[in-house]
Amino acid sequence: MASLPAHPAHDDLRRRWASAVRDAPHADRYADDLLARWAEPQRRYHTTDHLLAVLDRVDELADHADDPDLVRLAAWFHDAVYLPERSTNEERSARLAERALPELGIGEADTAEVARLVRLTVTHDPADGDRNGEVLCDADLAVLAAAPDAYAAYAAAVREEYGFVPDDAFREGRAAVLRQLLGLPCLFRTPHGARVWEERARQNLTTELKLLETGAPGM
Repeated sequence: MASLPAHPAHDDLRRRWASAVRDAPHADRYADDLLARWAEPQRRYHTTDHLLAVLDRVDELADHADDPDLVRLAAWFHDAVYLPERSTNEERSARLAERALPELGIGEADTAEVARLVRLTVTHDPADGDRNGEVLCDADLAVLAAAPDAYAAYAAAVREEYGFVPDDAFREGRAAVLRQLLGLPCLFRTPHGARVWEERARQNLTTELKLLETGAPGM
């Protein structure tokens, strides 16, 4: 395997991975494979920094989850396969988890739950009472509630990932995504997310949508 691009969080992430897989034999090899995936050159937003941010938000919301360790594993895999021009990333990421986790000694039921959670990030629409799903989806969407400058950087990174899409088509597609999100009765399902992130996220989404509709260059 080629050496990983340097990242200041790699050692910490390896330790967190080892804990998540209960120090399974050969855990480092699997960690390096996943970290290499998260560092692929086509990524601009779905990067190691995004993985780290989602894991941090899962830790922040852990008390709400039924099994936070499984949610952490799902965070590791949720964008492990990512090609921006494809719509099958979540399914392929779930299948990767289904192959890798049994090799690390993770049981059948726990592996199935991790894969289910990864697939849930297609819609970010967990069922009522799905506490693991609520935590993963809220952690993944927490960037929407970032401070304005950080949100602008997120939106710019998403545009870079879709650099192969012409501007008019991107604006139309992105605006449709934002309208769909704004049309949801709630963006966040955990009590913390609803209390702390909901209002700011809606402000950011509304601002970005207005800029897209007017053709403004940035937030």
